[in-house]
Amino acid sequence: MGIRTHKRFPALLLGIVTVAGLLAGPGIADARPGPAAATDWSGTWSASMMQASGGFIPNWSREGFTNQTVRQVVRVSHGGAATRIRLSNHYGAAPLTVAGATVALSAGGASVRPDSLMPLTFGQSPSVVIPARGEVVSDAAPLRVEQLESVTVTTYFAQPTGPATFHADARATSYRATGDHRADPGGTAFTETTLSWYYLAGVEVTGVPAERDAVVAFGNSITDGTASTTDANNRYPDELAELLAAGGKARPVLNAGISGNRVLNDCVGEKALTRFARDALGQPRVGTVVVLEGINDIGFSEIQNFPCSPNPEVTAAELIAGHRELIRQARARGIKVIGATLLPYKGAFYYSERGERVRDEVNHWIRTSGEYDAVVDLDRALAAPGDPDRLAPAYDSGDRLHPSDAGYHAMAEQVAPLVRTMAAAHRPE
Repeated sequence: MGIRTHKRFPALLLGIVTVAGLLAGPGIADARPGPAAATDWSGTWSASMMQASGGFIPNWSREGFTNQTVRQVVRVSHGGAATRIRLSNHYGAAPLTVAGATVALSAGGASVRPDSLMPLTFGQSPSVVIPARGEVVSDAAPLRVEQLESVTVTTYFAQPTGPATFHADARATSYRATGDHRADPGGTAFTETTLSWYYLAGVEVTGVPAERDAVVAFGNSITDGTASTTDANNRYPDELAELLAAGGKARPVLNAGISGNRVLNDCVGEKALTRFARDALGQPRVGTVVVLEGINDIGFSEIQNFPCSPNPEVTAAELIAGHRELIRQARARGIKVIGATLLPYKGAFYYSERGERVRDEVNHWIRTSGEYDAVVDLDRALAAPGDPDRLAPAYDSGDRLHPSDAGYHAMAEQVAPLVRTMAAAHRPE
């Protein structure tokens, strides 16, 4: 089995064991991430982690894994000369043992390109124990990836994991096999599938030229890509990465959306006020964050006996105060923040006239207050002609709440010019 390397990174091979060595018997590595400042690492893909739950679609998070291999395919937004991954046990009640992991370029489905398949190490050990509520960053693997290329991360769990830290609404197929198949380039053994991601919080690359060029899209299901075509990478942050690359100004675009997320109260995923520092501001070399949050605070509060608690009736003033806190956190770290107006949702399952008045007030504040560094008016861009409270039919997935693939592309077209301007402010002369 070939191991793909690059002539500029011969030293990286010292931290990479052979596939045969990886299978011979892993040790236990320190779970603490190494110093990120040692090289020019930048995020190129991310997923916001959540506590194990039933979610909106069937998943494996509650049962976890025992003597099973999980293979996950993600598309990076920016290329790089070497690759590493971040694994999260943030919601774990006990330490998590990862018996081993590999990284490769995808060959479609659960298959990988054999010439690219290489083991990952953690402190030069093929296995790692991640403490409860902890996170680990792998050593560098000399896997060169190109912008918008699909990367496959495979992890093997020999011991019972317990409930898994995960991301529910991946809009991408993940695969599971019984036994240890991390070094298997074929997909035959991976007979089970799900549409969620498990433990994989990020993929990072070296060689991104600018110092603070990464863009984080932060929000709920509309950022997460709900209703977009599965395995097509048509979420609006994916579309944004494509537009930036097509314009010759490719930069990392990271998705920090969680379907069902709210600003002020925990529900599906921790509330925005809690997770913003970790999921958005904590990304390596982030320079700009796009905030699109609040419609679930408005809509869910209209539903009686909703399972999330608390579920108070939310006012515009409360939501505006929440947005101001997000702006304050970003400014404290020198990060530019773009505010996106809340999209039309008339006809959605939790629409109400009271909620519409709150949405209008919040959008008016986003547009006119001058508190965000810039504003992208997605509300007006995606509204139906003659009915500004409703999504335009051409952009509606059919549920009157989530955009279609065309709608997500239209969102990216609105965001891209502002992102180019903001990111340029962080680029060295």
